Amino acid sequence: MTMAGTTTLLLVAAALLAASCGAWEVTVDDAVVAPLIHALRPLLGSGRHAGVACDSWRLGVEAYNVRDWKTVPASCEGYVGHYMLGSHYRRDSKVVVDQAIAYVDSLKLAGNGKEVWVFDVDETTVSNLPYYSRHGFGATPFNVTSFNAYAQEGSAPALPETKRLYNKLLSVGIKPVILTGRAEYLRASTATNLGRQGYAGWMNLLLKAPGFKGSSLAFKSSERQKLQDAGYIIVGNIGDQWSDILGAPEGARTFKLPDPMYYIG
Repeated sequence: MTMAGTTTLLLVAAALLAASCGAWEVTVDDAVVAPLIHALRPLLGSGRHAGVACDSWRLGVEAYNVRDWKTVPASCEGYVGHYMLGSHYRRDSKVVVDQAIAYVDSLKLAGNGKEVWVFDVDETTVSNLPYYSRHGFGATPFNVTSFNAYAQEGSAPALPETKRLYNKLLSVGIKPVILTGRAEYLRASTATNLGRQGYAGWMNLLLKAPGFKGSSLAFKSSERQKLQDAGYIIVGNIGDQWSDILGAPEGARTFKLPDPMYYIG
């Protein structure tokens, strides 16, 4: 490849990383989308962080072996960006949701209105790629003020795979419960965002009360306990963070969606 060709590909890479607002609007078809992204990956390589390849680092994150990290390694920004914008992220999400739907099909439901499924919001029901594409795909420190300003816009696109599961649950009579670590003052914008993206018919939208000081794991497990104490049966629980799905009562079955952009404990 000539130097001019390499420069052109790098410029295209920058444009791809900056223009993620429409990332979920593109049909994930390797014949259409993937070749360009795949052509860029050899230029960027896997990247290395403290001697560990970025794909291995991501595996450690998803397996919950790498914990308590603050930012994506700077050398892995390009790798994470291409993973999130390309077909790989969608394929990984599809595997998770296919398993969740197979589980739903195996259930013998009581049909008494007490069976619920818990959903997280960020990187679970909706995608914040339009925000994170402007903040290094998690390679820059998280700024709660700027993120909350973005969340108040209510513009995050739906994750198509999660929406497929959501609609499946509604069709069989399982009630979705939305449980998010977002602050209570974001209730209106969060509800509006979910509605705009076609998430309707949920039973509850649960957010952190003002002044809550505990961890996300403690908050979410306590909210699930309240559901259980009220007589509901949590047949499923899905989120992108381990803190979404750990902590009793977790639910009868948990599902972890991929997210190498940030860690919440």
